Amino acid sequence: MTRSGRLTFAAPLPRINMETWTGGCLCGAIRYEVTPTEPENLYCHCRMCQRWTGSVVATSTIVKKHEFKITKGEPTFFESSHYAERGFCTNCGSPLIFRAVEEDWLAIQTGTLDDPEVAPPVAHYGVEGRISWLTIVDALPHVRTEEDEWQQKHSGKQ
Repeated sequence: MTRSGRLTFAAPLPRINMETWTGGCLCGAIRYEVTPTEPENLYCHCRMCQRWTGSVVATSTIVKKHEFKITKGEPTFFESSHYAERGFCTNCGSPLIFRAVEEDWLAIQTGTLDDPEVAPPVAHYGVEGRISWLTIVDALPHVRTEEDEWQQKHSGKQ
């Protein structure tokens, strides 16, 4: 299992910088900080993330909920399924947070970090939704959503 308890990889994931990170939305109305102990940044190719971010691939950094704190403003949450909600800024529209309702983790949109360099990706997720003309050359693991235990637990409940 990975640190979030969601995915299984053949090799251990690289350790990522453990300092306090800050970030926020495009207009600055919402700011946050996170002090992650074991973050995981994933490229997500699933259709839901594509539609949410307006991009063909999203990058999301998974952290424990208790490590994350809003320091300014409040995101608005959209219930994207019965088991997850997505937080965004109503002023500028920036997608910020994917929050699993009954879990102890959430995923920050990596591009909203003030310094996204602190969280390099460790895997490709939802690769069945990968756009054919997008090529990312790396040696990271590729995981289909149906291989994810968390997705299996919630499949058919949307």
